[in-house]
Amino acid sequence: MKFLAALFACLLAPAAQAAEPPQLGPRGVDSYREYLAAEPHRAFVVAPGGAWAWRAGAPGGELAEEAALADCRAHTEQTCVPYALDERIVFDAKAWPTLWGPYADAAAARRASVGTRRGERFPDLRFRDDAGRALKVSDFRGQVLVLHFWGSWCGPCRRELPDLRRLVRRMSGQRDVRFVFLPVREPFATARDWLRAQQLDLPLHDAGGGETFALADGTTLPDRRVAGKFPTTYVLDKRGIVVFAHVGDASRWEEYAPFLRDAAARSGR
Repeated sequence: MKFLAALFACLLAPAAQAAEPPQLGPRGVDSYREYLAAEPHRAFVVAPGGAWAWRAGAPGGELAEEAALADCRAHTEQTCVPYALDERIVFDAKAWPTLWGPYADAAAARRASVGTRRGERFPDLRFRDDAGRALKVSDFRGQVLVLHFWGSWCGPCRRELPDLRRLVRRMSGQRDVRFVFLPVREPFATARDWLRAQQLDLPLHDAGGGETFALADGTTLPDRRVAGKFPTTYVLDKRGIVVFAHVGDASRWEEYAPFLRDAAARSGR
């Protein structure tokens, strides 16, 4: 009987996992379970980066969906889309990785203001790679760039790094996707030694380790203007425009691989 019970659980596990909304952290998963037990009419919506919202007890399904979408949009710059209506999964898995677009053309990218919000041109930070070679953000034009700001002193940073390492490995064959990990508020050597002790091989770069970042024009930028807290992650398209930003640690980084591939294929055209 125990064998049959274990076999039954294994057979059910893939289906349950497949029905779970993408990129949700533990709180989001718990919220989805609450949604499943709620009264109709109800709707659950999601957005890249792990944002979610749901409404229940509406007079109709469309009203529940509209209310959930409005709640989701109030908490993220990313595109919110329906995941479930009552018991029915309506999630469009094929369209999901395209939600970072549409991508700016060359003219729109030139007009973009400098900043860290979605649709803005990311500040042209200066840093060095692990071999000491001087680089700046604009050197990566023509490539999708993932910028990750973290510190070995930061608990949430340490917690998500193994998952980020899996994403880096998964994208290793994608030549037009690059990763730059920048330690903050600690010496480069401290961050490097900690990564080595954890056996985490990541593309570490040196931005000085202070509380400011140097820019290509010779000015500086306070680190809190880039990262309200740590860790913080940005994805820039091939023209240096922010398409994704996430403050704090994220869940299930490997699920971002299709987004990065889509950005590599469609941005910069």
